Amino acid sequence: MRPAQLLRILDQEFLSTSAGHHTPVMLWGPPGVGKSQMVAQIAAAHQTPVIDIRLSQMEPSDLRGIPFRVGSRVEWAVPALLPDAERHGPQGILFLDEITSVPPAVSAAAYQLILDRRLGEYQVPDHWAIFAAGNRQGDRGVTYTMPAPLANRFSHFEVDTHLDDWVAWAYANGIDERIIGFLRFRPELLFDFDPAHNPVAFPSPRSWEFAHRGLRKFEDQPELLRGTLQACVGPAAGIELHAFITSLDQMPDLDAILVGDEVPVPTEIDLQYAVAAALVGRAIRAAGSDSATQVIDNILVYAGRFPQREMGVMLVSDLHRAIGDALFQVPAFAAWAQAVADIMIDH
Repeated sequence: MRPAQLLRILDQEFLSTSAGHHTPVMLWGPPGVGKSQMVAQIAAAHQTPVIDIRLSQMEPSDLRGIPFRVGSRVEWAVPALLPDAERHGPQGILFLDEITSVPPAVSAAAYQLILDRRLGEYQVPDHWAIFAAGNRQGDRGVTYTMPAPLANRFSHFEVDTHLDDWVAWAYANGIDERIIGFLRFRPELLFDFDPAHNPVAFPSPRSWEFAHRGLRKFEDQPELLRGTLQACVGPAAGIELHAFITSLDQMPDLDAILVGDEVPVPTEIDLQYAVAAALVGRAIRAAGSDSATQVIDNILVYAGRFPQREMGVMLVSDLHRAIGDALFQVPAFAAWAQAVADIMIDH
């Protein structure tokens, strides 16, 4: 399932704790596709804490607690890492990460916590959601087969990568537009992981964020930049990204486009993707300014000049995801929509 859909499911599951309809959710997927980040997004959206427990690093007693004597009886000390309404807040997310890397002895200790929301005398607070994530057995990580009793305590979703969802996230989080443009040009490289070859570095949503950081740090040190990008996304993808970035000195004048000058569209497809991504970035940065409407208006006019109208549709679709329905209020939108109406109907 694509990330945008899973975010809606996780959001609803979080909200359902107050009505008593919550079902623990298990997210399956290869490394680097953003499972943990989706949980963090839900927590941030609701301004609520996440307690991230890496079960692969736990012993059974770390969950169950340790016994201590009280008179003639033995009681259990509840681990401080488990959610507590007084210490952590009345609502939140208990996130059990790397659950498929858990030895059987530890997963057995988690059964009651997940299904019954309790461990011995301890009880998970009512308004805390339980989410978990793990890699599949074919992903070359350290994984155990999830025991049927544990698996039956979750609803299960597999996380797919989806370029439009990643692009929307990337614009919202300030990822360098050159990386966005490159992945629009080479969408198959958003995620390229072959567990049979067991690569150390490979393209994934997570590693493209690393490439963004590397570009920011080493852009002014060209002798280090290519090696840094390769270290983030793998040798082949790193070389391609570096070549793409170094070719952008042929980019048209973006400032001229934004003020409405008649700037030719590049003939090279890679440059067209780069221009489209850069213009969306400029629109985001102009939002809220006095010139925002004029900037977006001129971007729409330029979108209509692409020889392949599908390229302009992609640009405007990304623009809508980035700035929302304010796009429809711009004077040039109606003319642009009319010009591509037949393409939109076909799709």
